[in-house]
Amino acid sequence: MPRDPRRRPLSVEERLGHNETRPDRRPHLEIIDPGRCGECERRDCTLVCPAGTYRWSDETGRIVVSHENCLECGACRLVCPHDNISWRYPMGGLGICYRFG
Repeated sequence: MPRDPRRRPLSVEERLGHNETRPDRRPHLEIIDPGRCGECERRDCTLVCPAGTYRWSDETGRIVVSHENCLECGACRLVCPHDNISWRYPMGGLGICYRFG
């Protein structure tokens, strides 16, 4: 079925807003040593994450992790040059529930 040209595609933020997150009691993402993030020049985790889970706070000079945004792709731990991100899947039935694939 062809797409209606009058409908604009949803932005990433709009698509993410339709996903459901069932929080785990224990965060599935952890920065192992926050001090190492301060040594990181490229801050790849802030660039590669499609959901903006990681951002650098200019106020505190530290990395901020928004666990509730995580799409559980695992890209952050793969690109971290310091191997400083501990990542695991949330407990069964918890975590992200996709609406738009």
